[in-house]
Amino acid sequence: MACSETQVGIVGAGPAGLMLSHLLHLNGINSIVLEARSRAYCEERVRAGVLEHTSVEMLRHAGVADRLDREGLRHEGIELGLHAQRHRIPFVELTGKCVTVYGQQEVVKDLIARRLADGGDLRFECGTVLLQGIDGARPSIRIEKDGNIDEIRCDYVTGCDGFHGISRSSFPQGSLTVYERNYPFAWLGILAEAPPSREELLYMHHDRGFALYSMRSPRITRLYLQCRPDENINEWSDDRIWSELHTRLGCADGWHPTEGPVLQKGVTGVRSFVVEPLQHGRLFLAGDAAHIVPPTGAKGMNLAFADVYYLAGAFRAIYAGNDREKLDRYSETCLKRIWKAQRFSWWMTSLLHRFEHDLPFDRKRQLAELEYVMHSRAAATCLAENYVGLPLDAWARIADETTPHKMR
Repeated sequence: MACSETQVGIVGAGPAGLMLSHLLHLNGINSIVLEARSRAYCEERVRAGVLEHTSVEMLRHAGVADRLDREGLRHEGIELGLHAQRHRIPFVELTGKCVTVYGQQEVVKDLIARRLADGGDLRFECGTVLLQGIDGARPSIRIEKDGNIDEIRCDYVTGCDGFHGISRSSFPQGSLTVYERNYPFAWLGILAEAPPSREELLYMHHDRGFALYSMRSPRITRLYLQCRPDENINEWSDDRIWSELHTRLGCADGWHPTEGPVLQKGVTGVRSFVVEPLQHGRLFLAGDAAHIVPPTGAKGMNLAFADVYYLAGAFRAIYAGNDREKLDRYSETCLKRIWKAQRFSWWMTSLLHRFEHDLPFDRKRQLAELEYVMHSRAAATCLAENYVGLPLDAWARIADETTPHKMR
């Protein structure tokens, strides 16, 4: 059996795990990142694409935003649609901030390239992982592949391995409280080779169900339709998808989405999920391992970055001055932001989707609220503040003394 040692063992090479490894490196803290999937899988999997202002600033301060700044699409607002009419929510006017459209797979590519350039230890297709001794002073990660067993001894272990990973299940039975809500619909999403015909995202409420028009690059659009949770994607031909998109997204001024070859399509469930606490012994959860948000609020990847921002700051305090306070409060600190993001994502989802079994009263109330948001500056400001990202607390920092403590 081969044995190795590191300060922080990280399970999962998604945005959370890679960003944590990079932030730790900037602070002189060693880590090993373990990933069950291949590098190609991690770099090609299409997921979230909207980065909050705070996340963009974090990437810039961490020195991994060169391509983001060149290729990312700056969005200064979004559009809400009702009865084939659009109304713009101007983020910059209301908050002074914007968001950036830049696919999660592109963020992952940038972080992998930077970690490898910095000599980072990334182990893809690592094999079966088992966490041991998380209640003790020296936990370990046991890896089995092709009959060979390796062990990594760590000071701490961080589970960044997503909703279906092994980290959360490594908590002692009964130590976690689960809060969740499953919604009575899903999203049918496509990636299309079609140049965007709008400059910003369009969230459209329609009697047949919600639809979202978004983009990933100057030549790729990403579009979604509300559908049944058990929808069979094989029953949706490309022609049927485009027809439904035209029906739901079409506007009174004649605008319709530009069609193009469908590169990918699939159905994704919509759920809210949080576990508490995010830590036990020397094991810490971050990203989708700890929480899932409905995609309507564009918070998934951004919450993952916030988690590891706080966690990296806590590890820095431990190794720089043996200060445990931030690490002991990691769960408490993150959960404040997580629940605010859950509230916003639930609200956006409830505002824009069609709920099949709503009473006529609820339907009228929903439409009245959407019209209010579209025409009230105060309501629009509330939406904009949450969408562009709430400020991160001041106590964490990216690297050296010159890095601002608070990203606004």
